[in-house]
Amino acid sequence: MLKYLFFDLDGTLVDSSKGIKNAFHYTFSKLDMPVPDEATLSSFIGPPLETTFSHFFDNPTQIEQAIAFFRDYYQEKGIHEVRLYDDIAFALETLSQSYQLFVTTSKHEPSAHQMLKALEVDNYFTAIYGSTPQRFVKEDVIAACLDEHNITPNRAAIIGDTKFDMIGGKKRDIDCIGVTWGFGEEDDLVQHGASTIVASPKDLITHLT
Repeated sequence: MLKYLFFDLDGTLVDSSKGIKNAFHYTFSKLDMPVPDEATLSSFIGPPLETTFSHFFDNPTQIEQAIAFFRDYYQEKGIHEVRLYDDIAFALETLSQSYQLFVTTSKHEPSAHQMLKALEVDNYFTAIYGSTPQRFVKEDVIAACLDEHNITPNRAAIIGDTKFDMIGGKKRDIDCIGVTWGFGEEDDLVQHGASTIVASPKDLITHLT
């Protein structure tokens, strides 16, 4: 019986595209590199920063510098360039009556805490898990949540908008629910393991209650 819901953050709970893209603009400018086009920047929303910047640099020190520039901007400005998707607060309020809720995101963990607190929805979650130096791919973030709360995988589901959420969920043997109001594509979600596709937070409530 499903009891635990693991929510992705960017593209699932919040529309953070403006702040993320601006942080990438700032980073590439600081590195004196051409800023990728908008479509390419959009593809950077979802994967860990370590994965994204590894496409541009081979040297770990350069990757760390790029991540530092990104987080400098994001912590000061980008974290405020965000909004909850419509009906998300209502969905969290409703689902928290029947499920234990968690956040499992590839966003830097302190930023995830700060953002959700500022949006006044952090209280719905038992715990918030994000990227740390020891874990930054979705599979490992999910594993930390499962292990630290002694959750049996067949009682948990990941709710996310990109293939990275589905891939991480499948690797940890939890159910995968894809949402189409974020940054990913339905075909990608299905191809990478989504058992269900929902089009709105209200549809998510209908599916789960």
